[in-house]
Amino acid sequence: MSDAVNGRTHQYHAEATILSGFLTLPLAQEVRSQARVSLPEKGGYISQHVDKYRLEGVLSYSAAYTQVAGNRDTKPGHGWTTLATSVIEGFNLLEIVTADRIVGQVITEHPIEGYVPSINFLGTRFENLRIAGHPVSLDMNHNIFGGKPSSDASYVDDPGVHDRAANQYKNVLRHDDLPADLRERYVKLSSTHKGADTVHCSLVNQMAGSFPGRSYGHVITIPEFGKISLCKLSVTSEDLIPGTRTPRKTTVSLTMIDFELGCFGAGGFS
Repeated sequence: MSDAVNGRTHQYHAEATILSGFLTLPLAQEVRSQARVSLPEKGGYISQHVDKYRLEGVLSYSAAYTQVAGNRDTKPGHGWTTLATSVIEGFNLLEIVTADRIVGQVITEHPIEGYVPSINFLGTRFENLRIAGHPVSLDMNHNIFGGKPSSDASYVDDPGVHDRAANQYKNVLRHDDLPADLRERYVKLSSTHKGADTVHCSLVNQMAGSFPGRSYGHVITIPEFGKISLCKLSVTSEDLIPGTRTPRKTTVSLTMIDFELGCFGAGGFS
């Protein structure tokens, strides 16, 4: 727990990990969380580095690291800053999905007065992401959450957040050939995201390239391979102040790539 400022203290929370999940084909293997770090409530700095990793000929990367940090901002009038970063280099999945570098980063600043933090994703990116050797061009919106809501309102109640998330849902649902499971998911999100405690969206609006398969917003389906979702993002409001919609706790979750494998490879990991 941080030192008191104007009679207030702050409990930090941040976690980061490189990779986790499971495979059932072409071999059965649990992929346990790697380089997982968790920030103590008092803040500080923790990092983990991993050298080369290889799971037979299925999955590999050349290096990776995670870091989490929490400290009181030294600039006058600023509050408590939290950082969570995951970086993976030389990523290769079955010689189909490759990337030179993948960086996921979430930075928040909680104010001295009020509870709702500012949120940014500075540094989050893919470098030379390719599918079957073909470059993937990404239309990313690092400002999907916009600025900090006024009057200590929550992100899940912010009209701008709802509009941008709804536009992403519409962009996915406009495809006539959208797979049934994706259509069901995004129809449900479209009808339930207002008034919910969590808003789901992505830092990727859409993708383009000559890669095999079809893209639907931030999701790619590849025949004989599976489904890939990029930059899955959620923001959740918790522990509301009684009689208000102001949350004492705002949780942000970012998953850079989520794999659902099928056919010659089966399993799921992030």
